[in-house]
Amino acid sequence: MSKKRSLPNPLTILLIVIILGAICTWIMPAGQYSKLSVEGDSFALTTDDSKINLPLTQKTLDSLGVQISLEKFTRGDIRKPISVPGTYIKQDKNPQGFINVLEAPIKGVYDSIDIILFTLIIGGFMYVFNETGAMTKGISWLGYKMRGRESLLIIILTAIFSFLGASYGMAEEALVFYPILVPLFLAAGYDLLVPFAIIFGGTSIGPTAAFTNPFSVIIASNAAGINWMDGLTERLILWAILTILLTIYILRYARKIKKDPSLSLVRKIDGNVFPSFSVDLPETIEKPKLGLQTILLSFIYIATFLSMIVGVVFFDWWMTEMSALFFGSAILVGFIAKIKEKQFVKEFVKGAESLLSVALIIGVARGVTIVLNEGHVSDSILFYTAQLVQGMAPAIFILALLLFYIIFSLFIQSSSGMAVLTMPIIGALAIIVNIPGREIVNSYMFGMCIMSFLAPTGLVLPSLAMVNVSLKTWFKFIMPLLIIITIICAITLIIGINI
Repeated sequence: MSKKRSLPNPLTILLIVIILGAICTWIMPAGQYSKLSVEGDSFALTTDDSKINLPLTQKTLDSLGVQISLEKFTRGDIRKPISVPGTYIKQDKNPQGFINVLEAPIKGVYDSIDIILFTLIIGGFMYVFNETGAMTKGISWLGYKMRGRESLLIIILTAIFSFLGASYGMAEEALVFYPILVPLFLAAGYDLLVPFAIIFGGTSIGPTAAFTNPFSVIIASNAAGINWMDGLTERLILWAILTILLTIYILRYARKIKKDPSLSLVRKIDGNVFPSFSVDLPETIEKPKLGLQTILLSFIYIATFLSMIVGVVFFDWWMTEMSALFFGSAILVGFIAKIKEKQFVKEFVKGAESLLSVALIIGVARGVTIVLNEGHVSDSILFYTAQLVQGMAPAIFILALLLFYIIFSLFIQSSSGMAVLTMPIIGALAIIVNIPGREIVNSYMFGMCIMSFLAPTGLVLPSLAMVNVSLKTWFKFIMPLLIIITIICAITLIIGINI
């Protein structure tokens, strides 16, 4: 029997892409657009052989044919120099050699150090918080407390799991909650699909409109060269809409099968099946006690993410302030939970280690752009690609990109891997074809998360194995909702490119 083949690690893929990028610098024509950036109180226009300062006004942007509002520059949404349309000129080649390939990832890490540190500190915060057990205790207590009011429990739990998915990308960690919640819902007269849809569905719907997920929105925005907070308001609105939609969908099914168990899809397709763990609730799980400490820790967890959003939106926070917030919250959590100093440091470092690969991906991904830029072919790729899509309606372009990500995500379910492979080129192309960079990032997140509900290469199969439900049953249940979600995401993208 042949061994199962898997895709290389995203870091390996990136190094291969850097090598391919270096090869391109030897065979592709070199060229460059004039670049526009903000320096102090003025624009700096850098051409092939000169650099001039221009007034920091919307009139300057209009005169250059840059269809981006001045606010995007002054607010810091666009942090990298942008290409000025219609200014591409050919240059002498600057082929990148072996030393350049080795230096590119290092330069990328230097260039992304603020985001890398922020990612590592988030990892430390999450591990310290998880060490307290507050999340598991809180959800266990909630499940017991809400027995007899399962409809309200569905609403609360779906929102919680969706928030966890949107805030930091909860995925594999959700597996621990199946033995806790499945017996509760079975005892209440529901089938196995209900708790599965709450846990897996919630953690899958949240990242669709992620707001602080380091594995998707932060990596993708960084690779695309835009501020990852650009589009935050729209994503928060969409997150609320999709979470409410999923909750209503689960509630309708739950009420239907509780009223008439014969309508259960699990019973119709899989028969009388049971999960892989015992469902004898009194013997398997002790009644949880929710103390003041757990309540306080849970409040700190939620308040930290909300404070970050408020700080960025209203007080112009950026990486230093946000990193300090999560670092301070981790210390506060450790103090309240009375975690010993050595254990605190151990868990914080372990958490940083857990996101080290993500942090390196962020930096090495920038290395791809660096080798292409220094080889003077990055703009050439944009120029010739832009020629291919010239005249294409923005709405058609963005919908085609959504379809691309839906299909391609069937084969690559690594959100970070997908981001670093595609964002550097597609993100830069967005500016050339006059599409906001945030919508490129959104199309990537929408496509990946829609497919995450179905892709056998993702978490759906191990999650289904936990509750012993077939993929066919899940498909039958979720497909109508996925169609609605896809339509909503498509409409959101079209609206987004027109505002």
